[in-house]
Amino acid sequence: MEGFLLLFGIFITIVVLIFLASAVRIVPQMQVLVLERLGKYAGILGSGPHLIVPFIDAPRSVTWTGFPFGMKYIDLREQYTDLPMQPVITKDNVTVGVDSVIYWQITDPYKAVYEVSDLSGGIIQLTITAMRSVMGEMDLDETLSSRDVINSKLRMVMDGATNKWGVKVTRVEVRNINPPEDVRVTMEKQMTAERNRRALVLQAEGEKQAAITRAEGEREAAIARAEGERQMQILRADGAAQARLRAADAEAKSIQMIAQSLAGAGNPAHYLIMGRYIESLRDMAQSQNSKVVFMPVEASNVLSSVGMFKEMFTDNTANATPPNQLPPQAPAPARTAIPTSPPPQYVQR
Repeated sequence: MEGFLLLFGIFITIVVLIFLASAVRIVPQMQVLVLERLGKYAGILGSGPHLIVPFIDAPRSVTWTGFPFGMKYIDLREQYTDLPMQPVITKDNVTVGVDSVIYWQITDPYKAVYEVSDLSGGIIQLTITAMRSVMGEMDLDETLSSRDVINSKLRMVMDGATNKWGVKVTRVEVRNINPPEDVRVTMEKQMTAERNRRALVLQAEGEKQAAITRAEGEREAAIARAEGERQMQILRADGAAQARLRAADAEAKSIQMIAQSLAGAGNPAHYLIMGRYIESLRDMAQSQNSKVVFMPVEASNVLSSVGMFKEMFTDNTANATPPNQLPPQAPAPARTAIPTSPPPQYVQR
């Protein structure tokens, strides 16, 4: 009898322990437990310890693609789903392979459990459908160069579609877009041709800028040379004008001195004209070429005038000799005027 009571006590103890173990639930941080009572939704248990009625209250288990079978604890943290490579047809009928990643977070555990049977599987299929719809409106070049636009459109479509599932799609990232091999070869050739064209354009642009720079330099040099020539001509003209003014001043002073030396005995203008005449004859005589010189009748009068002016200057010089100097020499005998010559003669040299 005592052995029976001992076994019964052990049995009761085991049952109580099982009952207590079934009644206590400890939920980790950032996870929740959907509780059902006799198969009906009873509430959501948050983080921490909880007591439930064993065999009456039971957590709801879910079966999602990519998650453990019969999962009971629902994670509220942001999660990601790696989508496999999917074929997508672009607007210009090119089939490309697209590899993407979607980031999502559960905001309402009740909707995530009861509104969709396979939450992660539904998100994957919805992402594939939305991706084909968005990229089907673009051609290949736009698809390869507008990943940010694709990501933004996918996130908007996914966020609106998964809102009733209690899920917030934070972002969608397209990782790889792989065109077919023949298209990739054609694109590489196109890019090579485009790079060559850009190189030629840049080279032509550089040559153009160099030509413009050279032309501007030549223009500025020409302007500088013209300015220098103008300044040189101005300075030369100023120098010539000053030389003529000084020559005129010197000539005026010489005429004044000649007039003072003549002391009213003759006209200084005749003397100057005679001097210029004689200089012209001297220049003509110094030439090495054979020439014919016309000697006018008045040449004898000119020569006689030369002798007269010489005598006058000699007399004036003698009279102006200071007393402390030696007495002047005897004046030269007076020269008779040269008689008038016949009509002009031709002298051959």
